[in-house]
Amino acid sequence: MLPPERGIVVRGPVGGLLLGLVVMVAMAGCNRLSFIKPDYTRSDFRRTAPELDVVTDDRSKSTVKARTAVQQGQLAYTKGDLDGARKAAVDALKSNPDFAAAHTLRALVADADGEVEVAGDHYRRAIELAPHDGGTLNNYGTWLCANGREQESLQWFDRALADRGYRTPAAAMANAGACAVKAGQGGLAVKYLDAALAIDPQNPVALAAMAEHEFRAGRAFHARAFSQRRLAAAPADARSLLLASQIEEKLGDKDAADGYVQRLRAEFPDISGSGAGENGKR
Repeated sequence: MLPPERGIVVRGPVGGLLLGLVVMVAMAGCNRLSFIKPDYTRSDFRRTAPELDVVTDDRSKSTVKARTAVQQGQLAYTKGDLDGARKAAVDALKSNPDFAAAHTLRALVADADGEVEVAGDHYRRAIELAPHDGGTLNNYGTWLCANGREQESLQWFDRALADRGYRTPAAAMANAGACAVKAGQGGLAVKYLDAALAIDPQNPVALAAMAEHEFRAGRAFHARAFSQRRLAAAPADARSLLLASQIEEKLGDKDAADGYVQRLRAEFPDISGSGAGENGKR
């Protein structure tokens, strides 16, 4: 069972909380989190890198073995070696089934394998074991949002932001903003996304979400600005190119729209129905 929820942030005064975090992150000297290389090619939900915290005060033999296995698995995952990462996760869990990072690694591999429910089970177990760790909470929130539970995900990002030792709050802010856009909560989304971009102006998740929000709101010129910043900040994903083509179509620039469609077809040939229209067709 999950422990009682502590530190949940009430979203009413979210602006004040996020402003405080902007100041706090500039002062932070903590380096306890390690990160897996982000995958910007996912088109279902664009998120910042999943986070693994392998630091622990437990020096028992079983935990040391589990931590070493997770570190090896993290390296394998970063290189695209899912078999190696999977084996490392299994080894880590055998060594210490109560090591949160081992469950996170197993969840990442399951996600990559398309085992959605297996991933969810391990993300949930990780937060049972590390209920106040920002990175672990952020990971679970992104899994919820990626699987159609946008509204439910928001409380978990708030819990991540309540972790005063969380080194990269812009990650949770950006993900929360993107999920709020998906949930149709534009006002809340802008608060999160503005705060994320104040810390990290090149955050691709926040920029993409702002572009989508502005486009949905009928502000195509503003959407174009955020879309261009998104494409300059990180390698394009299919959704960002599709949105860019839709924006240009809306603004009447057919040549620019066609250019993005051509990029989409060239860079993501397996995406069916590539195009600039609302349904992905021209």
